Amino acid sequence: MGTPQSKVIIIGGGPAGLMAAEQLLAGGAQVDLYDAMPTVGRKFLMAGKGGLNITHSEPADRFLARFGKNQAEIAPMLVDFAAEALRAWIHELGVETFVGTSGRVFPAEMKAAPLLRAWLRRLRAAGLTLHMRHRWLGWEGTNLRFATPGGDITTSADAVVLAMGGGSWPKLGSDGAWTRILQDRGVEIAPLQPSNCGFDVSWSSYFRDHYAGQPVKPVVARFGDVKRQGEFVVTDPGVEGGLIYALSAPARDAIAATGKAVIHLDLAPARDHKKLLQELSRPRGKNSLSNYLRKYAGLDGVKAGLLREVLAPADFDNAERLVTAIKAFPLTLTAPRPLAEVISTAGGVRFSGLDDNLMITGQPGVFCAGEMLDWEAPTGGYLLTACFASGRKAGQGALSWLKSRP
Repeated sequence: MGTPQSKVIIIGGGPAGLMAAEQLLAGGAQVDLYDAMPTVGRKFLMAGKGGLNITHSEPADRFLARFGKNQAEIAPMLVDFAAEALRAWIHELGVETFVGTSGRVFPAEMKAAPLLRAWLRRLRAAGLTLHMRHRWLGWEGTNLRFATPGGDITTSADAVVLAMGGGSWPKLGSDGAWTRILQDRGVEIAPLQPSNCGFDVSWSSYFRDHYAGQPVKPVVARFGDVKRQGEFVVTDPGVEGGLIYALSAPARDAIAATGKAVIHLDLAPARDHKKLLQELSRPRGKNSLSNYLRKYAGLDGVKAGLLREVLAPADFDNAERLVTAIKAFPLTLTAPRPLAEVISTAGGVRFSGLDDNLMITGQPGVFCAGEMLDWEAPTGGYLLTACFASGRKAGQGALSWLKSRP
């Protein structure tokens, strides 16, 4: 039987890899973690710069529904380590959390650094060995090969947990280079795609020059059966922000199928269509168009600029056309932003090629966790929760496999 001193190599020092390490160390394994970056948790720290949204407090069924078509695969992990369990685990590290007005959960200090420091202290005390600036190159026979500042090295292990992230933010370590390595070993990979991303829009040069960088709020967005209220930001190439991210998966898929995605925006969600039509049927008189829109529709600045992107000058004198544009503004997205710019990626190792413990079929002793897996979720704490939960599952799975093998 496998012994408690079995050696396990974890590749990737994000939340999934570190959580796998914690499970293995608790089971008595020797754990060596390798990462291409100078320090661990680079993307985790970046995600916490504006306030670390660690998880969400909504009911479990609604939480699980955020994972769309991957609910069935994610469910067992979240049953074992859901939002409340994650919060309790954080509290054990000496970091308090609170629930914001939106239901999102944050550390009391809002930042990722205190949590990561406390976690690493505990992992090092348990025996974790870190090998930084070690970039995984694949296998050489049964050994693992790494590129290091001092040259290539090879090493072996009784089991391996791969937790190298998806393809977003490559400068922080998640460059997706592992896809080629695993495909060469016959592992089926769903192509990496942008998720929680901005999109290109064919703005006029005038609109781009005058409004890039400005927020559009509040608005209600509709795409297919999905309806969300929030805000977004105009960018030089297009749009980004929370409201856009919430619709990014269906919009991305629509663009792949038809070449575009048209999101309809209600630019005046607090104003009734009928009342707005009455107001904008008034003669403009001596009012400039800007004053007229501000006075009778509550629109100015970037929202008025958006209307000029789709309406001809004569349309502003047609109340019905004007109100239709205000209440159902057609925002045409032409392409998602490149992987290097997006918050997360969809695609990765297909669940059909993994067993229930996240071990790769046909690759005994090799487990996968985190964004390497073929799933996606919106921002709001869902991404991090699933990374923690899948890392925990992979670590426990590797430990179980080590103890049961001949």
